[in-house]
This record gives sequence, structure tokens and C-alpha cells, in this order.
Amino acid sequence: STKDRASMIKPTIQGRLYEYVGGIVRAEKGLLLAIGGTPDHLHMLVQWRTDEAIADLLRDVKSRSSSWIHKTFPAFRTFAWQEGYGVFSVSKSQEKRLRAYIAGQEEHHRTRDFKEEFLRLLRAHDIDYDEKYLWD
Repeated sequence: STKDRASMIKPTIQGRLYEYVGGIVRAEKGLLLAIGGTPDHLHMLVQWRTDEAIADLLRDVKSRSSSWIHKTFPAFRTFAWQEGYGVFSVSKSQEKRLRAYIAGQEEHHRTRDFKEEFLRLLRAHDIDYDEKYLWD
């Protein structure tokens, strides 16, 4: 998510941002299978390597993409990602379903905001959480 869920991923930068993120994933020897989102967050389906932590990839994606946005789009100099993130593993059998979910983010979020969605995902996967640590 963007910091404070600000609507910063505008259509004018969205496509280029997604391409740039894909380049970061490839440079780190991963494979970006799908990417999509809304103006305040994005979802990625990534095939990741077993010899590196996913936290390292997400740190790189967030820091490098923020820097790139600031340099490439001066009007977006206040762009920032939130401090945290969510990661869920997915079985190959669910890949098609997840790709459709990611592709349908704009429509999906007409009825459910980011916070509702994230809480639903945590509950669906029986992940314990304290809500005071979820939102920055």
C-alpha cells in the first residue's frame, strides 16, 4: 500500500510503475507473473527464489520504485510506500484464480476498501494480528 493509503498510483504512472517493478523482480532473479492494483496499493504474483528472503525483494521493490518515481515524475515527489506489507504463499493450483483476482482489482475495490480486504485475507489464512500494528 502507499503511505497512508494515499491515491498516488495514478493512471499516468501505473503502467510504467508496473513495468519498472517487473524489472526489479527480474533483476533479483524472480519472475513477476501478475501485477495489478488501485491508486493506493498493488498486488504482485511472484515466483521467488529459494535462496533469498522475500523481505529482501520487497525492500528493494519499495525503495527502488519510490526513488524511480521521484526522479521520473517530479509531480509525485511525495510518493511513498507504507512501512509494512503482506505476503501470502499460493499453491500452483490457485494461480489462475489469483491472476483473475489481481486483474480485477479496480472492480473488486468498488465494494471493499484496502483495509477490509487485508483484514479478510488475514482472517482467511488464520493469521493472528494486532490491528494497532497494521496501519501506519
